[in-house]
Parts: sequence; C-alpha cells; structure tokens
Amino acid sequence: MRRFVTILAIMSAMLMPHAMAGGDDDVQPDALEAEIVRLVAEKDDELRGFYAARSYRPAWQERQQVAAFAEALEVLENDGLDPRDYRADRLVAEHRRLKEGDDAPTEQARFDLQTSMLLLTALRHLQRGRLDPREVDPSWEIPVEPAQLDLEAISRAVDGQRFEQAFSAARPGHAPYERLRSGLARYRNIERAGGWSPLPEEPRVLRPGDVDKAVEGLRERLAMEGELEVMAADPGAFPRAELETPDPRHFDAPLEAAVKRFQRRHLLEADGIVGPQTRAAMNVSVSARIDQIRLNLERSRWLLHGLPEAFVLVDIAGYQLSYFRPNGEIWRSRIVVGQPYRRTPSLRSEITHMTVNPTWTVPPTIMREDVLPAVRRDPGYLQRENMRVLSPSGQRLDPREIDWSSPGNVMIRQDPGPQNALGQIAIRFPNDHLVYLHDTPAQGLFAREQRAFSSGCIRVQGVLELAQLLYDDTGSGHDVRRLIEGGQTRNIPLAEAMPVILHYWTVHPNEDGQLVFRPDIYERDDALLRALNRPLAL
Repeated sequence: MRRFVTILAIMSAMLMPHAMAGGDDDVQPDALEAEIVRLVAEKDDELRGFYAARSYRPAWQERQQVAAFAEALEVLENDGLDPRDYRADRLVAEHRRLKEGDDAPTEQARFDLQTSMLLLTALRHLQRGRLDPREVDPSWEIPVEPAQLDLEAISRAVDGQRFEQAFSAARPGHAPYERLRSGLARYRNIERAGGWSPLPEEPRVLRPGDVDKAVEGLRERLAMEGELEVMAADPGAFPRAELETPDPRHFDAPLEAAVKRFQRRHLLEADGIVGPQTRAAMNVSVSARIDQIRLNLERSRWLLHGLPEAFVLVDIAGYQLSYFRPNGEIWRSRIVVGQPYRRTPSLRSEITHMTVNPTWTVPPTIMREDVLPAVRRDPGYLQRENMRVLSPSGQRLDPREIDWSSPGNVMIRQDPGPQNALGQIAIRFPNDHLVYLHDTPAQGLFAREQRAFSSGCIRVQGVLELAQLLYDDTGSGHDVRRLIEGGQTRNIPLAEAMPVILHYWTVHPNEDGQLVFRPDIYERDDALLRALNRPLAL
C-alpha cells in the first residue's frame, strides 16, 4: 500500500505543472486527473483498479454519459432493486450543478469517484446480492464470496455508454434468475392494470358445479393472472350474434381446471375446490406477490454464481431435489423437509459417502420431545420400534431397569430394518447440523403438496436411484441394491465428492418457466423484505 501511494504521489506531482499552466476559469484535464490520483489512493482496491484500468482518466465528465447511466439505473427495478438507492434520480442534477458552478478540480474528482462507486456497487449487487445473507439469516452457512468484476470491461462500457450490457454481464447467468425477472415485470404490469380484487369471504367454499354470484369474481381473479379462457363472453356486446357462452356464475369444468392450475402453482392440494387455503392464496395482493418475487431475486443472487458443473440442489421451500448430472441431465424428485420448529438449514457442502442399512441414533431434541414421552406412555414402544438403549460408551442396557421419568445420560439407537427412520440408505455430507439425505419408510408423505414433516434431515423419494446415479457419475463402481442386500451397516465412500447445496426460495420457476409461489414455512420472508427495503447507505 505504501509503495502504491508513493507512485500516486509521483504521478500527481508530474501532472500538477500541466494543471497550473491553465487558466483559473477552466478545469484542465491534467488537474482533474491529478485530483483523481490523489483521492483514489484512499479508496478500496476495486475503485483503484477501475481508475488504473483507465490510466486515471475521469469517467463522468460528459452530460450525455451521466444521463445515460442514470437512465440505465432505472432498469434495476426489473431486478427487484430500487434505482433511488444508486441516486438515479439525482445524478444528472448533481452533474449539471458542478458544471454550471465551475467547481474546482477536487469537487469534480469527488463526483467522478462517487459516480464510479455507484456503478461498481450496482454491479456487485447484481452479481452477489444487495444484502449480506449472514446479516439476515444468522444460520446461513453457504460461503459468501466477493464479487468478481472485470474492471477493464467495465471501463470500456462506461466510455461506450453500454451500461445495460455491463449490468447483463453482472447478473446471474442462469435461467431461473431471468424467469424471475420476467415474472416481476409481468406482475408489475398486473399492478399497473389495477391488480385484482379479493374474493369475498362468503360463501366459504366454492365447488365445481356450484352456481353462485361469487363465481364471477373467481373468474375475474384467475383471468388477471392469465387464465383468460375462464372469462365468459358478454352476449349483450354482440346482440345479433348467437353466442354459446357459459353462465359466468356456473363453476364449470374449464374453471375447475384453472383452479387446479392455480393450486399447483401455489403448492396447494389440487382438488379444484376454493376453500380457505385457496381463497387465502388468491387474496394475497399483487403488491405482496411483487415483494415476494423481489426478495427471491435477492436469494438467487446469493446462490446462482460459481456453481459447479455437477451438484445436488435441495430446494427447501419447494420440497424438491434436483441433481444436475455431469452429462447435462437433471434428475428431480420430491422431498420431505424439516418442520417449522426443526428447520432444514441453508448450507453448502460435499457428499462424501453413504451409509447402507443405517442404524439411527436418536438426536437429543427428538429424544426429549418425542421418544421419551412415547416410552413413558407405552413401555412396549422401544421393542416395537426395534430400538435399543445404550450407555454413553455404547454398552447395551436393559430398558426395564431404567427410570424413564429421569433416564439420565442414555442413548437410544434404532437397528437397521424396514422400520428404521432412515430407511435403507443415508447420503452423508459434513455439516454442523448433522442433517443428511435419506430414505424413509413413510413413503405416503411424498403424495402431499406441502411436505414439512421431518426433524431437519431431508427424506428423498426414489433415493436409491439417486444413490446409484451418484456412484455411477463419480466412478465409484458400486451396486446400491447389492450393498443393501448384504444386510450389514456399512459406510461406502464416493470416489469423488459431489457438491450439495441446500437453499430456500419461496418463489421459483417450475420446469415450464411459470412462477410457483410457495408458503413461507420458516417465516424468513418478512425479515428479508424489511432489510431489502431499507435505504442503501453509500
């Protein structure tokens, strides 16, 4: 750093004589560059690197350039960011004041540096997120990496006024992010058109076949989100035409199909009945849906960068696992995640091995809250669940000799078998929460739309197929079913570790690109939205 400042001082001294040769009324380029050299020495590496890439030339002297940048900043609204945070509404006026006031080189240099900082800040926010996820979610464990900006390319973009190109290069280059942006624009158009009116509270339930005035409001509500085929034509608009139009008050089959599509897009049971849950989802305002998309764009910026070629992605709020295979294929499956009071964490790790025919040592929380109460109610519970009682050293104890009202420091372990809570296989990856992917005997839960039933670990439908794919794709050379048939509890490593990411989105595109709005099962949205709406301090 000392050497860098010395070099800048020498450059400043070389430039100053040229500046002094000019008149007092005009800011000479050399004088402005000298001030940039002097002021940037106290700034961060990123800003110094930007001006070094420009040989310390000013970036924001032309009115047209500043105006083009201010206009481009307005586009950040499409990313769920607030252009006012980057002074988009004040830049042109500030530049005009400087030029008309004939300010000294120091003030012009300060404006130049501040405007460059705004640009670099916007690019960092587009690439990695406006917020530090660790400040919003104390349990956040995914590494937060600094933004990687091409400062030379950014400098060229400034000179060529190609600001939207620079923004595009900074955004996550993955399809889900662009689909969220498109969805945000769509819902903002709905808001500009007036949004939708809430459905009345009565009647409480609308069913296929019903004839009711409230069905007209249901048709209008669905049409606002694009279900235009449910709108009945108005015969009065074409008095001489013979129109076959359904009674708008009749809950007919096309309307039922539209309701089911809505329910699937909101992770509701797709029964075609507008009951309390469906009505509540329909009555969420369009402005609230816009906010929901905005904060999930932020979550995407936290995660959708630097992704490996192959990895396992656990979408917690979407109850889905996606395995992005090395050959480009994607294997997807339903999952069961932690209950709201036993949350599945967000983290990034690597799958290192699998346990076939696993035993299950009951974790302390489940022991205290679930197993001990069950044993106290029913002395035969342990035998029926194939569980044994162990001392801290692993010695088997007789459960009949234990005072279950105060059992002390004992462990309970479930033996391998069909009833084992982990099923036939557990997929392991290091983490402080002791969570993992695993099989389950409770296969019926996968049929539910909302599947937050576990104690934090992730149950995977078709986990044996996933395990075999992981072994095949890492060259591990194992046959999962044959390993299980052996009956022994064994830890079998992968030849190469496979990255795994657990993340939480409450809005995300489905395979068709449509936005799916998920319930905020862990109540994380409000805190994130408050943080995102706080004015940016620059």
